[in-house]
Amino acid sequence: MSYEYILFDLDGTLTDSSIGIINSVIYSLKKYGIEVNDRNELYKFIGPSLRESFEKFYGFSKEEAKTAVEYYREYYRDKGIFENHVYYGLEGLLKMLKANNKILIVATSKPEVFAKQIMEHFDIAKYFTYIAGSNLDGTRVKKYEVIKYALESCNIIDLSKVVMIGDREHDIIGAKEAGIKSIGVLYGYGDRSELENAGADFIVCSIEEIGKVLFELVL
Repeated sequence: MSYEYILFDLDGTLTDSSIGIINSVIYSLKKYGIEVNDRNELYKFIGPSLRESFEKFYGFSKEEAKTAVEYYREYYRDKGIFENHVYYGLEGLLKMLKANNKILIVATSKPEVFAKQIMEHFDIAKYFTYIAGSNLDGTRVKKYEVIKYALESCNIIDLSKVVMIGDREHDIIGAKEAGIKSIGVLYGYGDRSELENAGADFIVCSIEEIGKVLFELVL
């Protein structure tokens, strides 16, 4: 196995967090008098920076987007954070990787404090050496920034031994900008064309296939 350091995105890669995130977005939008009839329209909020998403998808000003994120967190902090579950088969993969002495790291644009809380709640934090996320003040939200922060925090220098696993283009683009390989997963919230266009080195359909790629069985 050529990779020693395995970086995982959180939402859409380790856990299916769609219900909690979408409920939180709906709660926030209602504060602005915006009703959403089709929940599927809000899947685009999963992955990117929340502030950028409110600006891009609803035309909010920077100040409005900042307040929208605060509203989002009113719901998310107490309820949405646990409207979530670990993907089936994921823990088996983590156990296998740890048994082979791989260093596992979370790299998410979600605020680090929430990421740690989720990982501990679902009892998977124990498999990870480090959990890297964004700051609550809106800084370090771009995936490249989070990846760089994770690598620096773990003193990782040899980038040829690092791979990023994620479900959205932001994960793949961030990995490229950081100079590391990437695996795009299709069981999350992105699709094949998104991951291909972003330049994913590998694309897999399932957690089982992640293991095959990492152990060089399908290269």
